[in-house]
Amino acid sequence: MGLGIRIQLSAMMFLEFFIWGAWFVTMGTFLGVGLGASGADIGMAYETQSWGAIVAPFIIGLIADRYFDARIILGIIHLVGAVLLYLAAKSTHFVGFYPYILGYMLVYMPTLALVNSISFNQMQDPSKEFPAIRVWGTVGWIVAGLMIGFLAWESENMLQNTFFMAAFASGFLGIFSFLLPKTPPKSKGESASIKDILGLDALALLKDTNYLIFFIASILICIPLAFYYSSANLFLNEFGTMKNVAGIMTLGQVSEVVFMLLLPLFLKKFGIKTTLLVGMLAWVGRYLLFAFGGDTGVGYPMLLSGIILHGICYDFFFVSGQIYTDYKAGPKIKNAAQGLITLATYGLGMLIGFRIGGMIVDNYALAAGGHNWYTIWILPACIAGVVALMYLVAFKNEKIEMA
Repeated sequence: MGLGIRIQLSAMMFLEFFIWGAWFVTMGTFLGVGLGASGADIGMAYETQSWGAIVAPFIIGLIADRYFDARIILGIIHLVGAVLLYLAAKSTHFVGFYPYILGYMLVYMPTLALVNSISFNQMQDPSKEFPAIRVWGTVGWIVAGLMIGFLAWESENMLQNTFFMAAFASGFLGIFSFLLPKTPPKSKGESASIKDILGLDALALLKDTNYLIFFIASILICIPLAFYYSSANLFLNEFGTMKNVAGIMTLGQVSEVVFMLLLPLFLKKFGIKTTLLVGMLAWVGRYLLFAFGGDTGVGYPMLLSGIILHGICYDFFFVSGQIYTDYKAGPKIKNAAQGLITLATYGLGMLIGFRIGGMIVDNYALAAGGHNWYTIWILPACIAGVVALMYLVAFKNEKIEMA
């Protein structure tokens, strides 16, 4: 892969995740403070990610794999997305905002697979070449958060600007996408059944008891996971001791990069069971730190530690889970298996989590304003703890071969 293509793919990844990070983290605060939305409303807004994850296999399996060059679809989607993000930014109430963000996530979520497909198509050895490209996506997310903090959009209640910024970046990526290397459809002319599109052949993996336990645990752990995405920024801004919240929350992505480098070593030394368990327990620890971080004096370090735990939370469970899925699936249903676990986690699991999380935030809203955040965070900590205990008892350790 030449330097020119490497730069193109890195820029594509940077913009792809810059767009998402520009509005996703602070949307709860934007809706709650700027539009007066309820916890249930905020949960519904974040649920759009899950609906997008559910629809994505149809877009990829039916259209991208069979009819059009991936870069063309990527370009069209991001141009459409720019318009939807702009209209979302102009909304003055939740009822007007929701259709735009729903439409946006229905088209955006498939692009996560498209940028991977475009990248893999240019690589001789993806296992070695892809991480150096994908890391620019994390950098893009970090830069978006730092920009929001530097421009003080949270403290000045100007978070509608995050959607304008994302709209501009989406329009730019839409145009830039047409200049990316060609990625012709892999299954052009082949007939497609619903089973093929959704990758249901991967359901055969569930006959393996160990994988079935992992699969169920993956869905269940996404329920407490959703609390963080929908409520953490609102909580930290409402609590008030932490300034430049969006910028500070990017430390979670920094830790993600660090622990990604440590993950292969941890897997080799401790095995898949311990690695996954540590990832689940990290969610318990994160929410306990948030729950007890309300006391002055020690509160700030505890909240900061909860943010930094993101690297273990994400890498040790989700990334190692993808590696485990790849190992169990084998070459024939590898892509279908990854699609299935994504559908189950970001689709089903987080859909349930966002709905429950919104209801709980509303239930613990205080009449005088604000929320009983201690109880709000204790509940997902308990859920994650129960899932971890179930997994610890039922899952049998096994060694996986690291490439």
